[in-house]
Amino acid sequence: MTLRLLALFGLLGLAACETIGGAGQDISSAGNAISNQAQETERELEDD
Repeated sequence: MTLRLLALFGLLGLAACETIGGAGQDISSAGNAISNQAQETERELEDD
């Protein structure tokens, strides 16, 4: 019984780490997209 509980908690822990890692990548990608758009807008304003 104890071994099963430890295995279950281990799997839940791994799943949580994977979810947090994925969220971090999504946030990073969104930040990069915003930064790229801001740079593009800045270049357009400088050209005018």
